[in-house]
Amino acid sequence: MSTPPLTQQTAPAPPSVSLQIRIANCNSLDIAEITLAKSALNIKYGPNGIGKSTIARALTLRAEGDDALKALTPFKYRDGTGHPQPSVEGADDIKSVLTFDDRYVSQFVFQQDEVLKNSFEIFINTAEYQAGNEEIEELFAALQTTFVEQEEFDKAVHAFTHLCEVFGVTKTGVLSKSTKGYKAMAVGGKLQNIPEPLKGYKGFLQSNDPASWVAWQAKGKSFLDLSDNCPFCSIDGVDKATAELVSAEYETATVKNMSQLRAAIETAGHYFDPSYLAQLSEMLTLITEPKPEQLQFLATLRGEVEVFLNRLKTLRGLAFHTLRDEEKVDEHLSGLKIDLGLLRSLNSETTKSVVAIINSKLDEVASQISVVKARIGQQRGRVKRLIEANQKQINSFLESAGYRYQVSIEPSDDSYRMLIQHQDLPGHLGAANSHLSYGERNAFALVLFMYQVRREQPDLVVLDDPVSSFDDTKKFAILHELFRGKNSIRDQTTLMLTHDLEPAIDIVRLSTRRLFATAHPVAHFLTSKRGTITEKPIGKDDLKTFGEVCDANIAAASDDIIKLIYLRRKLEILGVSDASTDVLSNLFHLRVAPDRPVGGGDREPLSPEEVAVGSSKIGEVVPGFDYGVVVDGLRDLDTLKDKFAATAVGYEKVQLFRMMLEIDEPQEDDTFKKFVNETFHIENEYVMQLDPREFDSVPEFVVRECERQVALMKVT
Repeated sequence: MSTPPLTQQTAPAPPSVSLQIRIANCNSLDIAEITLAKSALNIKYGPNGIGKSTIARALTLRAEGDDALKALTPFKYRDGTGHPQPSVEGADDIKSVLTFDDRYVSQFVFQQDEVLKNSFEIFINTAEYQAGNEEIEELFAALQTTFVEQEEFDKAVHAFTHLCEVFGVTKTGVLSKSTKGYKAMAVGGKLQNIPEPLKGYKGFLQSNDPASWVAWQAKGKSFLDLSDNCPFCSIDGVDKATAELVSAEYETATVKNMSQLRAAIETAGHYFDPSYLAQLSEMLTLITEPKPEQLQFLATLRGEVEVFLNRLKTLRGLAFHTLRDEEKVDEHLSGLKIDLGLLRSLNSETTKSVVAIINSKLDEVASQISVVKARIGQQRGRVKRLIEANQKQINSFLESAGYRYQVSIEPSDDSYRMLIQHQDLPGHLGAANSHLSYGERNAFALVLFMYQVRREQPDLVVLDDPVSSFDDTKKFAILHELFRGKNSIRDQTTLMLTHDLEPAIDIVRLSTRRLFATAHPVAHFLTSKRGTITEKPIGKDDLKTFGEVCDANIAAASDDIIKLIYLRRKLEILGVSDASTDVLSNLFHLRVAPDRPVGGGDREPLSPEEVAVGSSKIGEVVPGFDYGVVVDGLRDLDTLKDKFAATAVGYEKVQLFRMMLEIDEPQEDDTFKKFVNETFHIENEYVMQLDPREFDSVPEFVVRECERQVALMKVT
């Protein structure tokens, strides 16, 4: 069904339920109080270092239960006892959390030979797929019950498997002399024909478990040199030579292999043709090297047992994945019947009775072959639709975001896996992680994460700074896919933590917000004061153009220097370069005689006419502006300190602090001065911004360091 035009859509009513979350004593965060609107996109915007990732981790760990939250215990509380414990209140409804962050990308995405860990579970193993599998398995239920009911036969299968494992063959089909079975035969005759000096140990060597006794005797042998007494019974006059001969004749591991081999033959013996069983038993008592014909006998025996086991394995595993690639299902099933006439070594009465039951069950399945073929076909159709839909959706996103990669979902053993390839190179990339850039990995991982969310339906989805590293085109493509696309997570309770204002601009302010209306976006600005994080709603009218912000603050400011701070900001953002910007630049550097750079580190003074023209333009905004009077007043450190103390706006404090550095430059922290000058010289990230007077985005540590250094400044 096509989507109606946007103008015809009516967005559902916004969610009425919100969770009041209080996070305490986690890492460097003392308290964080946030709201989460359920079934909505909650955007929390704030500067780096404020504690957004700690909020994400706290909510994730709290859902894990037990003592998981203790991982966030602040360093100041890690010694001693009686300290406050990390806690999250108000999140009782959040039982499961799925979080997208760097850990998710590294642990689940771009595995070797698979794009996403558990591709099958996320993309194919839907409820519909599972139901289809169950319908197919019902058709083979009677056959599978046969294996379950034949408990004795099941034990024999394990014994047959052991025989195949210990009697390995070479590529030419000859029995390998390096296998455990061949080596075990070498000791079989010695156990049957015990050397004369060791016949006193016959009862031990021919017991049901000679290997354990040989191992015990070998351990005791190491104590023979400690005394003339027997280390086993402590009597006088032990025959040390005879005691040592046991280990020389019977190596522990070989005896153990022979014991296991005999046990396997005893368990599975009655499934062998009697003549073959007699030959096999005789070979386990050889006192000479096996003859070539004997080795060929064992190789043939092993080959027939292996064929039989593989057929049983196929029959036991009959399911959709074993039949999905069979074009002629009826012929395939018919070919699975066991013909013991061709497996002469197993053609015993016992085996015949079991095989007859199995073959009859296969005949019952064959009688319903039309139903089998129909259900296999239906399941193939389901898988095809799932693959096509998922591939199309992901590849459409990759194309829209400008990535030259594509994915394909292909069968793998009893599962499916998603592979990735580049448009310029045939075949899939075995190690996609080494080919994709950081941004490509994150963008791709986000979309795959979206599918996992749809599959698992967690109570809370956390996106920890998901799109800040992308350019505008890719950023919007990702947001659109996550909260607007066919498989979007718009109906999930989602917490997006970001230091990037653009998602709020796109989703809350611009005309594009209509596209995200069904996600019920709610945006907040996070601020931190002395370890406590609080939030303030960001409404459509709070996102203004930089010009609107500057004009509003120029009009609202009562102090002319504050007006000039925002005027300079506005002119620099607009790219104005004339006499007014030259005058303002000199003013903020507190130069008594205004000048300009002329290259090579040299400067030249501004002419009186230039100063007059610039001052006149500034006077249109700040009436009565006089460069000399203003500079003279600002060169008084106490005056600047008073202005610094009078404002509570971080951005304004930083600009005043920069001016104070022109008078008194603390020598103890030159790095901080450079940081302040370069980072907070001008805010020009977006055309649209939040008013710094209403949403103070200057990190608290910067303001506090400015305050500390201002307190140290003295008039010289």
